[in-house]
Amino acid sequence: MSRRVFLALSGAAGLKPGRAAGAVPIGLELYSVRDELSRDPQGTVRAVAKMGYQVVEFFAPYFTWTTDQAKETRKRMDDLGIRCNSTHNNQPSFSTEGLPKAIELNHIIGSKYIVMASAGRVNGLDGWKKVADQLAAVSEKLQPEGLRTGYHNHKPEFMVIEGKRPMEVIAAGTPKEVMLQFDVGTCVEAGTDPVAWINANPGRIRSIHCKDWGAGAGPDRGYRVLFGEGDAPWKAIFTAAESAGGVEYYLIEQEGSRFPELETAQRCLENWKKMRA
Repeated sequence: MSRRVFLALSGAAGLKPGRAAGAVPIGLELYSVRDELSRDPQGTVRAVAKMGYQVVEFFAPYFTWTTDQAKETRKRMDDLGIRCNSTHNNQPSFSTEGLPKAIELNHIIGSKYIVMASAGRVNGLDGWKKVADQLAAVSEKLQPEGLRTGYHNHKPEFMVIEGKRPMEVIAAGTPKEVMLQFDVGTCVEAGTDPVAWINANPGRIRSIHCKDWGAGAGPDRGYRVLFGEGDAPWKAIFTAAESAGGVEYYLIEQEGSRFPELETAQRCLENWKKMRA
């Protein structure tokens, strides 16, 4: 049976292709191996693919690439059988001058989403409404290009200000085409229920940063806990993401740990496999 026929039959049966079988791709946000990546870009991507990661997400430095560098990167990924579904971007990618370059680079490497990694310093809910307006405007420009934008949350977006959480403002002020890329660890640290957030935004949680967080003092707590060893309720998160959230791929993200970067990435993937078995 061809993949096309299988997907058609799955859709006819009312299933979400890949979800029921736990086949949502697992990737790595390359910020997790940032030092290795800066020293040896090709070797690092090769090592990540060899571990078994299916997807990578390049972060802001990719924006400095030339088109030739982007083409080399795409060829390398194709040879390794790994792909890039999204990029993590700072404000220059969303400027009038920078957006065309971001579009060109993302087209070359095969990325579908140009994600805003941070809104920077924002004052009050009116400031967050402006962020939502910017995302909506960028979304409109990207749609004819076959691309989409998204927003990546941090802890402040889940902290109540003026009676509302900034992420609620962004979700309400942007069209459904704007992905709400969900950073789980920062949500958990803020004291917000990650499962409730996913269920409140059906179809928009298309990418999840599987970053854990563990309460308590110590050098191996906070964001230094390995994926699966913190306080996030991962199994409930996966269920919500795959039944309501519309998740298309997961990305492990690690800010640091007691292990070297590549070993950390390997250990996190091993934890993922055990959890998904």
